[in-house]
Amino acid sequence: MRTIILTLLFISQTIIINAEVSKIIIKERVIVADGKSFGVVGKYEKISGIIFYEIDPSNMANAKIIDLQFAKRNDRGMVEFSGDFILLKPIDMSKSNGKLLYGVNNRGRLFILRDLNNGTNNNNPQKEEHFGNGFLMREGYSVLWSGWNWDVVEGSDRMQFDIPVADDNGNTFRQKSIAEMVNNKSLEPEKWKSLSPSNSRGYPSANYPDNSNDILTVRDSPMGEKTVIPNKEWRYASYGNDEVVADSVSLYMDNGFEPGKIYELIYEVESPKIVGLGFAAMRDVLSFFKFEYQDLSGNPNPLIVDDNGTKKLAIDYSYVDGISQSGRFITQMIHQGFHIDEEDRMVFDGARIEVAGAGKGGFNYRFAQTSHHPWDLEGNYMPADYPPFNFLASDDADSGGENDVLALAKKMNKIPKIIITNHAHEYWTRSASLIHTTIDGKKDASVNENVRIYALNGAAHYTPWSRSNPIAEHSINVMDIHPFLRSTLVLLDDWVSNGILPPESKYPKFESNTLITAKEHKEKMPVIPGMHHPGRNLQSPICDYGSDFWTNGIMTQIPPTILGHYPTFVPSVDIDGNGLGGVRLPELVVPLGTYQGFNTRKKEANSPNYMFPSLGSFWPFALTQNERIKNGDPRLSIEERYGSKETYVKMVISETNKLLKERFLIEEDAKKIINAAKSISWPPMKLNTRPYWKQSY
Repeated sequence: MRTIILTLLFISQTIIINAEVSKIIIKERVIVADGKSFGVVGKYEKISGIIFYEIDPSNMANAKIIDLQFAKRNDRGMVEFSGDFILLKPIDMSKSNGKLLYGVNNRGRLFILRDLNNGTNNNNPQKEEHFGNGFLMREGYSVLWSGWNWDVVEGSDRMQFDIPVADDNGNTFRQKSIAEMVNNKSLEPEKWKSLSPSNSRGYPSANYPDNSNDILTVRDSPMGEKTVIPNKEWRYASYGNDEVVADSVSLYMDNGFEPGKIYELIYEVESPKIVGLGFAAMRDVLSFFKFEYQDLSGNPNPLIVDDNGTKKLAIDYSYVDGISQSGRFITQMIHQGFHIDEEDRMVFDGARIEVAGAGKGGFNYRFAQTSHHPWDLEGNYMPADYPPFNFLASDDADSGGENDVLALAKKMNKIPKIIITNHAHEYWTRSASLIHTTIDGKKDASVNENVRIYALNGAAHYTPWSRSNPIAEHSINVMDIHPFLRSTLVLLDDWVSNGILPPESKYPKFESNTLITAKEHKEKMPVIPGMHHPGRNLQSPICDYGSDFWTNGIMTQIPPTILGHYPTFVPSVDIDGNGLGGVRLPELVVPLGTYQGFNTRKKEANSPNYMFPSLGSFWPFALTQNERIKNGDPRLSIEERYGSKETYVKMVISETNKLLKERFLIEEDAKKIINAAKSISWPPMKLNTRPYWKQSY
């Protein structure tokens, strides 16, 4: 770590001082990637520490933050909060591309280097392996992450965010809350469960350790009948090292949590965090790093002020990137107008929203929990999949209406360029079709001229490391999504910085008969030996949380009343059962098997017609005609469809070049896809882990 000595004596008194970042504290500044030089851009450094914020609760830019009026204020009448940050930047900023890429952390985890660089995932990127192929660094991007979600469990370098609670002149807010737990890890009962999933912490019980007034139920399906579990059979505790440990945010049950059952806890909580401050934090950290030379305390912006105290306005464009939960956060941020700072400036020029389905999330209401959302079997009570869903064209009759995510952005005349990508999986478990159909599910919706929607057909939520899972019934779909992700960032950058229009939106539609019901999908699928088709997909529930929820962010109906379900649809299929519509990678067009976005739960994992989160399925083709006939498989064998490896490789080259021409692949990935086809052993033999297919050497 080197000592940071920066002087700001040169800064003119006429510069507008940022009024939201009160202090930036740098704890570490080091060269990363073991000193590797990334092409002409050179070496990178990591700057990390804590950012302190303060915002004016009377400023209209903050008016939509629920319960902000109940936050403690400092002697200037401002509300204070703080969070971690990490900045990666070229050491020599004159060699940067002048663009800042903000990665919205996912439950405290940093995914950009994994997704865009194929790096080894790490929440404190430092080693060369964390930077993978160096794509973002070779392009010259500065990359920024910061804390925004209050409920991230500490550990593994996950980003933290510290915000105040709402307090009405010393009177603590208290109400009932809901926690939902499902055993997705083991075929055996789990001894204990956290009240919140995915490295997140729920609100502690206000009556801890007493559970006498709390109700724990179990049911087999989201709409199934609930059975009350006697309070004497469970307690607030966790379990480890053969010991039960009292814990206000965990549940221990004598008989354990059976796999595939939904356990619902209705309990009392108090002292709600002001969760919507996460939007202000992301807005203001972007505003600071893009526009400002120093914070309120006089500390320099390390992105645009160098070690010699030389000021350089180095950032021409800023983009935000979010996967899954993080993508939902971006969607809601734009919907509520938090992409515009207190100086009426748009803090990002472009957004890439990846695998967010149709969701927003628990990001701005009283007692909000940021990790919960509907995901087929679990989370169906949680506020995430609610209108608006569409990004309507400006000339649409309903533009600016209640089902238009961009209504406020249009009113303020500040619409960023947006690329939305979903995979096949999101059509099965995250209601992805809602973003491009009318809310009644009767026709295709228009798409705004500043938005592109691309569906990556055949792909799962992400690319898993293995083809097997103890709960999932079928071999796991490991289609490589990373080339597509890189291409969409390039498309966004070209659109914003060079005015080069990206390809028109490409996704399954009613108009082209490529968007169908799950029941129709089951009827169209070939009868693949061993395939279990769910015959259904997530139909996101329409929930009534009480009359105060949509205006003041307060739930009064807990659990909510289910009023119905939104109609949702999935991509149609070809003769092999591979998806139609959207972007189809060579893996799907020149296939070695059938790729689907769903993967059902094993019978012994319970709820067998429900799908396992994040995973898709893969059924390889028989190698020969005789094997196919013996297995009763209607799909042509490898032998019948290709005849030779040479034919297979030629077809892969042809399809790869088509996608390259359409700009859904970049040159370096096109070469890798072609080389992978050339290196595969023949006939192809499936492997459980990377590279997933036996190689010929």
